[in-house]
Amino acid sequence: MISALAHHGLTTQVPHAIDFALPTHAQVPQIDGIPLRIFWYSEPSFSSGIDIAKIDRVPVRVYSPEKTIADCFKYRNKIGLDVAIEALRTYRERKRKRDFQKIMGFARIDRVERIIRPYLEAVL
Repeated sequence: MISALAHHGLTTQVPHAIDFALPTHAQVPQIDGIPLRIFWYSEPSFSSGIDIAKIDRVPVRVYSPEKTIADCFKYRNKIGLDVAIEALRTYRERKRKRDFQKIMGFARIDRVERIIRPYLEAVL
């Protein structure tokens, strides 16, 4: 999550690990020397909101900014509520094509719609 936020320019946090999204009950990849942090997703949360980004000419699956923000609220106890709020505020300030309805759609999929709604109303 932090690495996706950093990719989209939505955080001041420095990612100390690569955050991995895996479907429930998937096997955890073993990569030597690279710290991984695993986040477990059920369907359809795992497969929604995926963008393909080129990093060093290698296609990498990264969640969209809107999906990443919804995920931050889903995992707020793991990454910190302050990180999720910072991402939402930065999204509002920096993104030209803001789509708060899209965030709410992903929040509905992640089942955090009631949690994120007051924060969305506060930043708008």
